[in-house]
This record gives sequence, structure tokens and C-alpha cells, in this order.
Amino acid sequence: MTEQRNITIRVPVLARVEGEGALELETRGQDITTLRLRIFEPPRLFEKILEERDYSEVPEIVARICGICPVAYQMSAVHAFERLFGVDPGSWVRDMRRVLYCGEWVQSHALHIHLLAAPDLLGYDNAIAMARDHAEVVRRGLQLQALGNDLIRLFGARSVHPVGVRVGGFYHAPSRSDVAELYVRLLAAVPDAEALVRWAAALDLPAGEQRFVSVSLRHPAEYPMNAGRLTSSAGLDVAVEEFELHFAEQQVEHSTALYCLLKGRPYLVGPLARINLNLERLPAAVRVVLDESGILWPSRNPFHAIVARAAEIYYAVLEASRILKDYSVPAAPYTAVEPKAGVAIASTEAPRGMLWHRYDVNEDGRVVRARIVPPTSQNQARIEADLRHSLEAFGLDHSDDELRRRCEMVIRSYDPCISCATHFLDLRIERY
Repeated sequence: MTEQRNITIRVPVLARVEGEGALELETRGQDITTLRLRIFEPPRLFEKILEERDYSEVPEIVARICGICPVAYQMSAVHAFERLFGVDPGSWVRDMRRVLYCGEWVQSHALHIHLLAAPDLLGYDNAIAMARDHAEVVRRGLQLQALGNDLIRLFGARSVHPVGVRVGGFYHAPSRSDVAELYVRLLAAVPDAEALVRWAAALDLPAGEQRFVSVSLRHPAEYPMNAGRLTSSAGLDVAVEEFELHFAEQQVEHSTALYCLLKGRPYLVGPLARINLNLERLPAAVRVVLDESGILWPSRNPFHAIVARAAEIYYAVLEASRILKDYSVPAAPYTAVEPKAGVAIASTEAPRGMLWHRYDVNEDGRVVRARIVPPTSQNQARIEADLRHSLEAFGLDHSDDELRRRCEMVIRSYDPCISCATHFLDLRIERY
């Protein structure tokens, strides 16, 4: 007997993919004949808005692209302009930007783990329901998220769409007393961050390996965050300026969002890709916990991304505390900038993966053309491939609710900046 299913899964909110989305699934028996992750994105026009803007306006404008990871967009922009203008803001600015980025990793990863992924993995509809039975887990997650937000606020004046970043440095340097207060909180958070990794690794995660290419920045001496070369598990190792020679965005018929491919093939960016390519760059304390997790790294299981996120929280707490331990107020928190014409390119590691910026700038320092390739665009083709593989391995003879939950878990494991209010998949199945 031949059975055909048409499954529509709606994704109401995606960061930088505003509007409605749907997963269209058609099957014949146990074969998937059509699988499309459809995204209905109204034009946001950020790249067009940036045209004719002075370079100094760009950091605050691009921060509005995402309310969860504004620092990543700001850091990629300021690094791009500084590379073009030949500006070295100095070690203090570089270190404090790393702390700022640590704050974003902590708050973003903690939000995803506790409010998005954990309820699904533990069998709850939402974090509120989960908190009734796992109050300490949720409380720990919210405390870590608050710590990350406060680190962003320390340098950005506010935690959402911060305004403290400028090309050349910061508008303001925090006082020693404000830093000392957060330093104490960072030290107190170390045991919680370590415990979170162990908790995530002990979750009953779906098994199953897949073949995929990991892509991330790689730095010669540190875990990649705001600098490095573009590398992949398939042997790619190039400067960020060569991105367009190897990666290409393309339009697909079923989505208004662009798909970015590496040599025509899907690839993975994000915390799992970073650890797969940079495990030895992590501090010994983090590596010990990962070794004890029982997971063989590099991992081929996309569901291990939740463990990778927890490990990056642990790393970010250690890294921020290391940098702030001997904090001093500089004579000036920024270096003066003199604009010039040219092409400004830079890439940093947003919580969800590598983020690439390019700006064509005229002699007055105004943007002539802008191009931004976010992590969600880069992961979309990989999500579709993962959905197909995971559903075939799971079995299409499961109930509607079971299929919906499995699709949710797969998509959510990539953390595509979705709303944390409710489950984001509205499943409607028609059977023939």
C-alpha cells in the first residue's frame, strides 16, 4: 500500500529570517520525495540601508540585525573597517572586545540550552513546565544568561543593541570597581559552568553519525572568536578575504532567504564546528570535562551541539575572568581613525557560527556597498540535509506528534535564533 504524507511545519520567528516559514515533507511509504525548509522573509534591507552611511554609523546599525547576537555584527564590522584603515586599536581594546564577545556567547548559549533545547530533550512543552521538575537547572541557566548580559552591558551600556562600540575601540572604559564586581561573579560562575557541561553531556541525546563539513575560524594561538583564518574539516585554510572564492550564496525556489554553500555543498558552522576544528585551543579544564563526557571529538552527531554550547559557556567564563583579573583603565579607550577608500572585510565567530562582512568604502569613509553573510544563512542547507537524514533514520511510520518533536529537535539543535516563547513548529499533516 502506498502512503503519501504532506507535512507542513511553521516556524513563526527566526532571527534575520522574519516572517513565517514551513517544512514541507512529502513521502511515499518510507521514502521522502520532497523536503523543503521554506522561509518567508520580508525584505529587511540592512545591506541597502548601510549604503551612503558613514563608517562610524555602521556598528550601531548592524547591531539591529539580531537582538540576541548584536555584538557579533558589531565586531565583524569594526574589524573590517580597522583592517582597511590600517588601525591597530591596541591590546587593551582587543582584550576587552574579547570579554564583550564572551558575554554574548554566555547569554546566547545559556538562552538556547535552557529555554529552547532542554524542554524538548526532557519532554516538556516549555521551560516554565520544565522548571517545576528541574528548578535548579533552569535557575542556573538564567543566572548564567544574566551574567552574560551584564558583561555586554559593562562595555556596551546596554545588553541589547549595545551602543558602546566604535571603530577604533570603545566610547567608554568601565571603572575598576564595576569590573571588580563582575570579576567576582565570573569566579563564582565557574563551578556552575563546569556543571552545565557535565549535565548537557549526560542528556539522553539522539544517536547517529552523519557526514558533514565543519567550518570555522582558526587562530594560531587561541580559541577562535574575533580573529583567524577560514578553515574546514575538508582541508580549507584561507584568509577571510578569500571567502567569496570558496563560498557562494544562492537563491532557491522555496525560500526567500539565501543559502550559502562551500564549493556547492552544505556545511556546518557554530559551536560544534568550532570545537571539531579547535578542540586543542580550549583550556585544559574544558578539555578534561569534554574528555570525560564520553563523546568522541570531533563529533559527527549534530545533537552534540548542545554539549559544545555548554563547553563554550565554560570557556567564555574562564576567558573573561582571565582577562579581567588584572584590569586597568586605559588613558583612552579608543584609537583615532582616518578613513580611506577600499574594501573592508572581516569575519568573527557569532554564537551560532562564522559571520562574514564586506564593505566597499569611498574616500570619505561612506559605504558604497555592503554584504553580510550570517550563520543562519550558512546552516540552512545543512539543516535540510540533517532533517532528511534524521527523519529517514527515525522512521516515517511514527505518529504525527513524534515526527513533529523530532523535526523540532533537529532544527532547534542549530539554534537558528528562534523565539523562546513556545514550541516553534505548528505541524499539520494530510494523509492520502
